[in-house]
Order: sequence, then structure tokens, then C-alpha cells
Amino acid sequence: MGVAQADIAILGGGLAGGLVALALSRLRPDLSLVLVERDHTLGGNHVWSFFASDLPQGGEALIAPLIDAAWPAYDVRFPGYRRTLETPYHATTSHRLDQALRLALPPAAIITGAEVATCTGTTATLTDGTQITAGAVIDARGVADFNSITGGWQKFVGQRLKLAAPHGLPRPTVMDATVAQHDGYRFVYCLPFARDEIFVEDTYYADGPDLDRDLLVQRIADYAKAQGWQVVGVLAEEQGVLPVVAGGDFTRLRSSVDGGAVLAGARAGLFHPLTSYSLPDALRFALALAAEPDLGAQSLAKFSEHYARTHWNNGWYYRKLTALLFAAAQPDQRYRVMQRFYSLNPRLIERFYAGQSTLIDRFRILAGIPPVPVSAALGVLTGLGARPKALGA
Repeated sequence: MGVAQADIAILGGGLAGGLVALALSRLRPDLSLVLVERDHTLGGNHVWSFFASDLPQGGEALIAPLIDAAWPAYDVRFPGYRRTLETPYHATTSHRLDQALRLALPPAAIITGAEVATCTGTTATLTDGTQITAGAVIDARGVADFNSITGGWQKFVGQRLKLAAPHGLPRPTVMDATVAQHDGYRFVYCLPFARDEIFVEDTYYADGPDLDRDLLVQRIADYAKAQGWQVVGVLAEEQGVLPVVAGGDFTRLRSSVDGGAVLAGARAGLFHPLTSYSLPDALRFALALAAEPDLGAQSLAKFSEHYARTHWNNGWYYRKLTALLFAAAQPDQRYRVMQRFYSLNPRLIERFYAGQSTLIDRFRILAGIPPVPVSAALGVLTGLGARPKALGA
């Protein structure tokens, strides 16, 4: 049991909370911070990737220490074609985030292995009895309640493999959808970290959240074997189940976790509704928050609520695309939606992932012969047809 005081207390040392801490330490060095994480390391166990075109102005300097690998282009593979896109692609890791935070913050500012029991706008109580008081508390502990959201799930298992010989991939394969389609839209994702090290992730856009880790590990092994790779060891493994959002009630989503603290990251709904990408939004939010002139609890709470509500309102188009994917396409035919999408203009694809699609982009994505039945698509778009189910059901 103890007592801690700071100008800003951040609950959750994952990507969103970590980037807020890095932004504040860089841009507002006069402030004292406390960062609380339930695990014994910061950042969890993840690989986060992003396109160079995702980064907001000023984001390069903040994210640079976290980059573990970078490539000038990437590949996609579908049954209908293969394509190389000349958009720079980067990968960050939890290990890099942990290192960067421990360099940026004094040791006393980092509390690990600690669970948050309760919090308000200016206080937090840990389960060991530690009391934290702050000018403002930022809650970045992830999504806690899915009952107000409709859509589906993106679930995955990824392994970083050590190979007996070079894999031969010159750049990442962001989507290999030539694999057998199971449990919705399935693709394999490959990041060549070194000549004989590759991260392979088996990913699904599925109707349900159940994840069979052993089955997916076996499919990773089968994929590696099919590529002619001899695996001599597994260096790291991660798994996840993320919401893919087709609709919902923003006010209800927010009220389910609102204890008066400033909400950040996925807890505030700050992620791409269709891709579940969170790094670009976490980075934008961190920079915007650090630029706020008043970092008091009430001011930041209003800022956060307005920021998150604007993000939700701007995401309506991507939620509609999620609805098309999950309600209009048969599970084993969902790959056709992404196969058509990746045939479009590379700049359009960049803007899509960055959540900045133009009106012309939106028209182009939906124009032409749809990769789903016309009647089903019209039913989803008008709201008169099938609808994605509630994620909390």
C-alpha cells in the first residue's frame, strides 16, 4: 500500500496509454506522470504495424523509437491476382514500447504488476490499496463492454518463427487470402523481420469471438511448410480478438466505462471500425491531447468526449462497409470484398487505412459490380435487410 501523486495519471501501459505518456513527456516535460500497468512489462505482447501514410503531422518523431522494422512496399495475394503496393510499411513491437517508456519516464513514474480497482477524474485506487491522486486521470485500459456494438470479430494468432534458411520474402505480405477460407474471411499475414526470421499471423474476420489457439498454431505450421520454410523455433507468440464495428450506440458504449476519467484508446472507441487498426488513432489522440492548453480533469474530459464522438461520427462509412462484409457476404465469400478493394488505386487504399477516405473514394469503393449479392447489399445499405449481430450477445 502506498500513495502516489502526479499531474497526470495514466491507467493502462499498452499502446494508447504508452503513446500518451510519450507525447506528454516529449511535448510537456514540465508535467509529472504516473503510468500504471497490470502486467510486469509495458505494452503487452504485440506487433503493431502501420503504413507510413497513416501518420499524422508530428507523429514520425514520436513513433520512430518504436519501429522494429520498415519496408518500402508490401504485397497482397488473392485467388484472382497478386499485387505489390509501393507504400512504405512499418512494424513496432511491445518490447520497443517498453524500452521507450522506461527511457522517457523516471522509474518512480512507472507502476507495473498493479490492477486498478476504481478511478475517478482525479484519483485511482489499486487493488493493493495504493492511492493515486492527479490533476487528471486518463483511462486507457481497452474495451470493456461490447453490448452496445454490432458487427463481428477480427481474431488471430501470430508467431515469430526462426527458420533454418532464408525465407525469400523481400517485403511483407499484408494479406495472403489464397489460403483455405475457414470461419469467415481468412488470410495469412507475414512480416520478414530478418532473412531467417518471419512473423506469421493467421487472421479471421469471423462472426464469433471464439479462438482455438492450437488449431491456428497448426495452420501456421502448415502454412510455413507449404512455403518450403523449415521452422527451428518459435521466438514469440501473440493472440487477440478485436471488435469489427458495424454499428452501435456511442453514448452507451462510453457510459459503460465512464467513471469520470479521461478515456483514451480503444476504451474511447478510437480505432478503425473495419480494420480494428488502433495505432494511427492512438498516435493522433496522444498528440492532440498533449497540445491541449488546459490539462485539468474537467477540461480533458470534455476534450476526450468531443474527440471520441467526432471520431465515431466520422466512422459511419466504415461501419457501413463492415455491415456489408458481415451481413451481405457469405462467410466463405468475404474474401471477394477485399480482393476487389485491393484492385483499386493505391492512394485510395492509403486514405482508407488512415480513416481519411474522400467522397470520391467512398463512391469508388462501392461503385461497379459488387462482390456481394445485389439484393443483400441493398438490404444492408437501406437498413431493410440483414443486420450484423450484437457483439455482446
